[in-house]
Amino acid sequence: MGKRVLLIDMYGVIIKESKGNFIPYTLAHFPEAEHGRLLRALREEQLFTRAGNGELSSEDFLKKLGYADPVETMRDYLEHYLTLDAGFKPFAERLDREGYDFVLLSNDVAEWNTYLMELHGLNAYFEDMIVSGQVRMRKPQESIFRYTLDRLGCAAEECVFVDNSAANLRAAEKLGIRTVHFNRDGEDYKGRQVGNFRELAEVLEEL
Repeated sequence: MGKRVLLIDMYGVIIKESKGNFIPYTLAHFPEAEHGRLLRALREEQLFTRAGNGELSSEDFLKKLGYADPVETMRDYLEHYLTLDAGFKPFAERLDREGYDFVLLSNDVAEWNTYLMELHGLNAYFEDMIVSGQVRMRKPQESIFRYTLDRLGCAAEECVFVDNSAANLRAAEKLGIRTVHFNRDGEDYKGRQVGNFRELAEVLEEL
């Protein structure tokens, strides 16, 4: 790895929508009489979190919710209900020329991340990908940040972490990782904040 590492989140940063977008998607695909069951499965039983932790495959997760065709459901959601930020690729190409190594650091179902990366042609931009569903750790747990530093063989001060979650950023800060809040949602955060990739490029120039 190089000595300038950009750790960057997927949902709410590279993809405009957050993972919370899946709940309204699911409710819209089932009768209202099923909504209570679905919300209990997603919130109380934490099926989505368990899938994102690698405890359930995408297929098992979607079957438990009641989807008859889990593969088609995954494809439909990822292709038609999530939006790649058009500013990401020009930003990544510019920062690559300036010597940054990009590493994805995302809480996600393993199969969903693989599909999204291929769908949008993102693999070429990343030196590594650390996804909760693969490593069975998740943000904001300290363990995933320590694992990331060890896996990359770099010091905390050599990294900048970009995320849309203030809780995730605060966890990284405790280890000495520099942070930037990609603030799509108006969340309160006392630190560096940006609203788009143009602003992010300007902030990184100053670091």
